[in-house]
Amino acid sequence: MATSSPERLRPEGPITSLEADPRRGASVRIQVAGQPYCTVPADVAAAEGLDVGLVIDDARHERLSRAADAEAAFRTALRSLEARAYARADLARRLVRKGHPRDAVDRALARAAELGLLDDAAFARSYVETRAARGRGPVRLTRDLGAMGVERSVADAAVAAHWPDGRDDAEVPLELVTRRAAQLASLPPAVRRRRLLAFLARRGYSGRTVNTLVSRAIAGD
Repeated sequence: MATSSPERLRPEGPITSLEADPRRGASVRIQVAGQPYCTVPADVAAAEGLDVGLVIDDARHERLSRAADAEAAFRTALRSLEARAYARADLARRLVRKGHPRDAVDRALARAAELGLLDDAAFARSYVETRAARGRGPVRLTRDLGAMGVERSVADAAVAAHWPDGRDDAEVPLELVTRRAAQLASLPPAVRRRRLLAFLARRGYSGRTVNTLVSRAIAGD
C-alpha cells in the first residue's frame, strides 16, 4: 500500500546520502540521519537544492512527500501498463484502490500522458478493433468503454472508425449466429430465434440486419 504525505513523518537530522536509484532511473533515494527517507525524481531533488548535510524543514518536507507519493504512483502505473493497456480513468481507479493518494495519482497519470503512455483515443480504437474481431458489437463495445471511464464521444469515434458506414460487419455476427444456432438445433424455431437474438444482443448486435441473419441461420441458409 502507498503511504500518503500526511503519514510520512518529517525526519530529524541532516541528509546523509543522495543516491541514484538503479531500479527507477532518473530518481534519487534520500537518506536522513542514515535512514531511508523517500525517493523522488532527480529534477525535483535538484529543484529543491538537496545536498548532504541539509536539514529538511517543514515546507520542503511537504513538497518532497508529495513528489515521493507521485513517484510511487507513477511506478505502479508503469508496472500496470507493462502488463496491458488501460483507459486513463480505469487506471486511476486501480491506483487509488492500491492505496495511492488521489492527488499523487492525478500527477502520475499526467506524467504518463505527457510521455505518450496514456491515450484514451488510441486505447478505444485498439479495444474496438480487438474485441470486434472476437464477436462484440458496437453497442456492447460502447458500453464497455464507458464502464472503463472513456468519454462517450471518444468511444463513439472509435466505433465509427471500425464501422464507418454505421452498420455492423455482417460477417462476424453471421459466423457467431451460425455456430450458436447449431448448438441450439434441438430447440423449437421460436425458442431458437429468441435465444439467438438475446445471444447477439449481449454482444452488442441489434437491428434488422441481425434479425435477417437469425432467420437465415434458423432456415439453414
